[in-house]
Amino acid sequence: MRLEAIGTIYTPFSDLEDMPIQPVNALGVSGKVVLEPEFGEGLRDLEGFSHIILLYYFHLSTGYNLTVKPFLDDESHGLFATRAPRRPNPIGLSVLRLEKIDGLTLYVSNVDIIDGTPLLDIKPFVPRFDCPPDVSIGWLSDKLDDVAATRSDDRFSGSPPDEHDD
Repeated sequence: MRLEAIGTIYTPFSDLEDMPIQPVNALGVSGKVVLEPEFGEGLRDLEGFSHIILLYYFHLSTGYNLTVKPFLDDESHGLFATRAPRRPNPIGLSVLRLEKIDGLTLYVSNVDIIDGTPLLDIKPFVPRFDCPPDVSIGWLSDKLDDVAATRSDDRFSGSPPDEHDD
């Protein structure tokens, strides 16, 4: 398996400390995505979408634990029941508003990503495909009101893995 960055994500967040933990907590935060020139043709027809899904590499994360203590809970949970960036394959996903495209640059908002993050892929967000009915959200059911007040810290940086992730 081989992945290569197709571009870079630029944001106002140069430090993990105090960064929003999800796009819903980053309303109005602007950023841009700059594609490598060889991928520019792939942007054709994307401007008609209001939102895009970015898949990216958590380049500051090292190691992982299979149980983590997420930002939104004091209890440990299985890694795959969280969105912690320290994972066996450190791939992130964010749904962002696409403001405009200018050449190889996509201007986006609601950004919750650290500056300089390598971009792996872009997909259009389609509610009918991406928002299934009858959804259950497990342990997060009673935690969603806490997301606005919750900010990132350095627990996902290059420090050794411990039980305080997500």
